[in-house]
Amino acid sequence: MGRLFGTDGARGVANTELTCELAMNIGRAAAMVLTDNTHRHPRILIGKDTRISSDMLEGALTAGLCSVGADVISLGVIPTPAVAFLVGKYKADAGIMISASHNPCEFNGIKIFSGDGYKLPDALEEQIESIVLDHRAPYLTPEGGDIGRVSVAENAVKDYIDHIKATVPFALDGMRIALDCANGSASRTAERLFTELGAQVYMLSDQPNGVNINDNCGSTHMESLMAFVKENHLDAGVAFDGDADRCLAVDNQGNLVDGDFVMAICALDMKSRGKLAKNTVVGTIMTNMGFIRFCEENGMNFVATKVGDRYVLEEMLLEEYSFGGEQSGHVIFLDFGTTGDGQLTAAQLISILKRRQAKLSSLATLMERYPQVMVNVRVSPEGKLRFYTDADVKAATEQAKAVLGKTGRIVVRVSGTEPLIRVMVEGEQEETINRLANEVADVIREKLV
Repeated sequence: MGRLFGTDGARGVANTELTCELAMNIGRAAAMVLTDNTHRHPRILIGKDTRISSDMLEGALTAGLCSVGADVISLGVIPTPAVAFLVGKYKADAGIMISASHNPCEFNGIKIFSGDGYKLPDALEEQIESIVLDHRAPYLTPEGGDIGRVSVAENAVKDYIDHIKATVPFALDGMRIALDCANGSASRTAERLFTELGAQVYMLSDQPNGVNINDNCGSTHMESLMAFVKENHLDAGVAFDGDADRCLAVDNQGNLVDGDFVMAICALDMKSRGKLAKNTVVGTIMTNMGFIRFCEENGMNFVATKVGDRYVLEEMLLEEYSFGGEQSGHVIFLDFGTTGDGQLTAAQLISILKRRQAKLSSLATLMERYPQVMVNVRVSPEGKLRFYTDADVKAATEQAKAVLGKTGRIVVRVSGTEPLIRVMVEGEQEETINRLANEVADVIREKLV
């Protein structure tokens, strides 16, 4: 992780950590790094989620971009993957999304996409950091007609929805689904998208007010959606996070279907249709062991990367794979998009149910999930750094590994998006993995908090 950018952009508490001045300077530096001198006025898209600080940060970013000569095209409230798609469609030089994804409303963030619609590699983020933090290059100061202008993309939502619709070759008539929009970006797109696809939709948490984004709703709080689907006898439910780049599902019996199960269903379907490049799925070190066994049993290869959909994508591009994702619900269909897309994933999943005339509860039995426990320990920024060298934390982790042997595993890592150290333990015995996870977490609390 860099000094400004984590695994998913620059994040912090809006107005105190992620200030207007910092946002303005990130805009300035990004325009200088991502555009070349052949563009008198490079074109940069800006999208945002529904949190109250997004307007403020959009204003600061816009000022920074225009001040170095870039033209800004405002997309308004829109999902993160829509920014990635529209960068290419509108032939822009870069795109910026203002969002802190699944985090509470007081946080916000800045994600940047290059002109090809992909998240920035570490090297480009480091160049931006060097300008903002180290003043390696002076900010450009054009005058007169060389200052950037601002315009609004009136058809941004329609263009994105039409793109997702084009990936589903038949209507979803007869499908009854619930959509939990997390009071975030999907509130502007999901109902229209799935209604136009032909489904009968029931909306939850689609009334954003600036502060209720991710508030006991969306993909991090599935309880209400699970109860709603079961009580109303629906075919499925889908929950998005604040910027709708991920989704989790609920089956017709009200059971959670996490990202690993969604990927298993979609991967096997793609393989049966000859659409799974090299018969390979890319996941992360957090992918459940049951998914890995599922791949082995069904003639598919599994490749693991570091946690973060950006690393999944890098591996996919490097080896020309077509499908990958994370347990958290970031799923990448490279044939259709350049980043994780919750609504694209949901459309693909629901279309499989429709085409196969199958129940999601039945399809979700194709994989057996190993018991897995996650304990999150909140630490200071200094604690995050000390994690990498603390001998006691290392010793506790190694001791847990020895207890698990070949029947399980432990992954202890620093969160790239939150002030947390995550302890994940997986194995055959629920009691054992809970005990080991809490023992390691206790050592982290003692040494790093």
